[in-house]
Amino acid sequence: MKAVLFPGQGSQYVGMGLDFYNKFDSVKKNFELADKTLGFSLSEIIFNGPEKNLQLTKNTQPAIMLVSVSIFNVLNKNKNLNAAKFFAGHSLGEYTALVCAGALAIEQAVYLLHERGKSMQEAVPQNQGSMIAVLGMTIDEVQNEIQLLPKNEICEIANDNSNGQVVVSGETKAIQKLNDNLRIKKKRGIILTVSAPFHCSMMKGAAVSMEEKINKTNFDTFKPAIVSNVTAKEETDTSLIKSLLIKQITSRVRWRESVNYMIDSGVNDFLEIGPGKVLSGLVKKINKDVKITNVNTLLDLNND
Repeated sequence: MKAVLFPGQGSQYVGMGLDFYNKFDSVKKNFELADKTLGFSLSEIIFNGPEKNLQLTKNTQPAIMLVSVSIFNVLNKNKNLNAAKFFAGHSLGEYTALVCAGALAIEQAVYLLHERGKSMQEAVPQNQGSMIAVLGMTIDEVQNEIQLLPKNEICEIANDNSNGQVVVSGETKAIQKLNDNLRIKKKRGIILTVSAPFHCSMMKGAAVSMEEKINKTNFDTFKPAIVSNVTAKEETDTSLIKSLLIKQITSRVRWRESVNYMIDSGVNDFLEIGPGKVLSGLVKKINKDVKITNVNTLLDLNND
């Protein structure tokens, strides 16, 4: 049984999707539609950079979705991927999953993700928030370390990615203290080069900003079911999906639990569609026995 996965922020690179753009008219139309929706050339930023412009969250989020949906559409012409048991996406990848499942039009997702990126970027003043990836520890062990920090400083688990990879968000001073404590205990923490502390309560302003925009957007019925980042289980109700997308901005991405839910529901074959191979690596860490493939380039398409 198959599930299709869509990547989140961090998978982007300048030139992603260009081979598909050059070969398929349907991909060109998607990119033209995105540029028209935004009123500037996101295509130019994706294909030619500069990298610092692509790394801006307001550009990164719609860019990854656009490339992922375009590759999905090409692949789906020959394979009925909507017959999969589940679709799931990591953070912004959940919007990609909803487009591919038929809930959203691509221009709706481009608009929402551009706005989401802007609101997340603007929710916290520069340098006041940080994120750290903690490696080689369980989620409970990481939570115990967080409990040792001052209670008046925000520090929360943002991503439960896989066995041994947990990402923490919060105030910069709290993240630094956590990193120092980990180093003393000879545990490994990597401060991430991100522009804001995503998926924690510091993003409340972004959630408020996006609530009206998401609620005003028309979501169609969709298939297959989406495994939500917030609930780590399948969701099919469009009104509930809207509320979960709003909650997702301040909530933990429960990716490890989501993958285990899909496996427990009979999935043994995962297909990651979109730039990079981050999710493929996470699935392998969660369960070595399932199949995981990735379509990122035309070469992958030919080998699939």
